[in-house]
Amino acid sequence: MSTKVNVPALPESVADATVLSWHKQPGDSVQRDENLVDLETDKVVLEVPSPVDGVLEQIAANDGETVQGGDLLALVQEGKAAAGQAKRETVEKSPPVTKQEQSPTAKPNETPPAENEPILTPAVRRMVKEMDIDPKHIKGSGKDGRILKSDVIAYLDARDAEAAEQKEAAAVVPPALETTPGAVAGNRPEQRVPMTRLRARIAERLLQAQQNAAILTTFNEVNLEAVSNLRQRYKGKFEKDHEVRLGFMSFFIKAAIEALKQFPVVNASVDGQDIVYHGYYDIGIAVGSPRGLVVPIMRNVDQLSFAEIEKAIGEFGKKAQDGSLSYEELTGGTFTISNGGVYGSMLSTPILNPPQSAILGMHNILQRPVVENGEIVIRPMMYLALSYDHRLIDGREAVQFLVTIKNVLEDPARLLLQI
Repeated sequence: MSTKVNVPALPESVADATVLSWHKQPGDSVQRDENLVDLETDKVVLEVPSPVDGVLEQIAANDGETVQGGDLLALVQEGKAAAGQAKRETVEKSPPVTKQEQSPTAKPNETPPAENEPILTPAVRRMVKEMDIDPKHIKGSGKDGRILKSDVIAYLDARDAEAAEQKEAAAVVPPALETTPGAVAGNRPEQRVPMTRLRARIAERLLQAQQNAAILTTFNEVNLEAVSNLRQRYKGKFEKDHEVRLGFMSFFIKAAIEALKQFPVVNASVDGQDIVYHGYYDIGIAVGSPRGLVVPIMRNVDQLSFAEIEKAIGEFGKKAQDGSLSYEELTGGTFTISNGGVYGSMLSTPILNPPQSAILGMHNILQRPVVENGEIVIRPMMYLALSYDHRLIDGREAVQFLVTIKNVLEDPARLLLQI
């Protein structure tokens, strides 16, 4: 009996998906809940598991094809007997394996991988596909030779270093060799690759934000001496009690919540001719991932403690790297915070994340001379940027909002007293 494997129901905001890669081929045995294929949408990568035990009978949508919710992806011939038959056929077609060729780590009833076929995790499989890397050139350091993300990064670093050495060697070639007949005058390689759906969606939303909103940016700077001292004083006990590091991000999120409460229009959005005021605080945290920038949403942040915020941020970062963020975690949001400082940015003008009306940009923290009480002192300073939709938010409100964040961070006691 054949069981259909269909595209799972997609959210209303997602029209279709692209078949990214199949992990099984017709004739392969599969187990219930084993991942068959990855589907890429403009937000996340979905894994489609097998609904039954059996053998993959037919693939109905090949890599690169566009599918919609409910479309047929494959047929699975159900039953353990069918799986056993497929295994027997595989054994019969395979040449006999000598005792020396058998893997000492092979487990009973475990189908060995094809010869010279590297073992990849789902995240690594997507990574090598996007980077156009042949995984056979990468040496795996994981269990049973499994290739890890760190192995891919090490391979890329080694490849870049080798390319740099070749370029340096070419730069010192004697002039006589450069004019040799038939010599190449210069290397001008090009590579054309299609945009991933996530990158295309990012481009679409950024263009939409610039076309549909009157975006302005206001700037200020904040002295993080008080926050730094507070972190230095309690970070050890905080990490011991809560098993998470106390970072700067939780202070900024808490400060933003206080400012949003004082200026609710910054937490609002435009819907046609209406202004929608949100009585809750769902904060988007911009996070870099191998596939591009994603903005997971932290719900009801005003009800979370510092420790809960830090744990949520760490979890978002891990999921972004693994590509395991869900639709629910990427949907909604009333305000966004982007920390370009982790990449060394000194100053930038962040772009709105529609339909939100404002976004806070954090930047690099540097020791700079400032004047306090008529004296020049060195303090850890950061530039802040607030981009906002001028159709909804006036300049006065934007400036006061940013000043509120500055005041709270320079005197963290305000968070306790809520003043």
